[in-house]
Amino acid sequence: MRKRERENPCGVCGHYHKYEEGEVCGICGHRMPISTEKSGLLGSAFPSEILPEFLYLGSYDNASRAELLKTQGISRVLNTVPACQNLYKNSFTYHCLQEEKTLPFDDAIQFLEQCEKDKARVLVHCMSGKSRSPGIVIAYLMKCKGWRLAQSYQWVKERRPSVEISSGVHQELEAYERSIFGSLESNPVPAFFSQTKTQPFGFGFNPAPLTPPAFNSAASIFERAPINVSPRDFTFGATNNEKANGNDTPMDGS
Repeated sequence: MRKRERENPCGVCGHYHKYEEGEVCGICGHRMPISTEKSGLLGSAFPSEILPEFLYLGSYDNASRAELLKTQGISRVLNTVPACQNLYKNSFTYHCLQEEKTLPFDDAIQFLEQCEKDKARVLVHCMSGKSRSPGIVIAYLMKCKGWRLAQSYQWVKERRPSVEISSGVHQELEAYERSIFGSLESNPVPAFFSQTKTQPFGFGFNPAPLTPPAFNSAASIFERAPINVSPRDFTFGATNNEKANGNDTPMDGS
């Protein structure tokens, strides 16, 4: 390894590879495209910290970067998708949810509570980190922190803006909120779930109804009688003098 490479470790994972040239790291496997800003990669390579030094939320891509997880002190992984492989069983303690169509909140929360008791940092992930794993994290905040659904969702969304809870997960979270608190919150739907109709922008004035313009009843130009001009009497580009003298010049067809 050249001296220059030894003096310039990757700013993302700390290992020595030509990350500026898009080279794949042989240790953690990440790559920085030439056109990608370092800050953007940092946002996608590392999972989102939901609760300081304890609870992290991410995607399967985040879960596949073992060295990056170790730099954050993460030692346990909650896999919410049975189809996702647990890649590093010798390095992390895994707990995988076995249900695909629904979210077993109590099973997941029991594992997270044990992690918190052991003061172990844990990553909760699904495939994209947008719906299924955020649903588990939101349920944990409701159950263990006593927060309502709207507050829990807001907390997670602010720390991971890419979260997009599906309607199915939202319905499960509503049912779980009802089971915890006995009823839904008076205004349980956060702004991110609501579907409001956009009102016209009129500076507070009620716009008057628009009436279609009235056109006059003149006949259409297409209904007028055609101009009676014989093709033989018209020569493109010819002047009156040329026509009078009979000196029409044939047009060049090239």
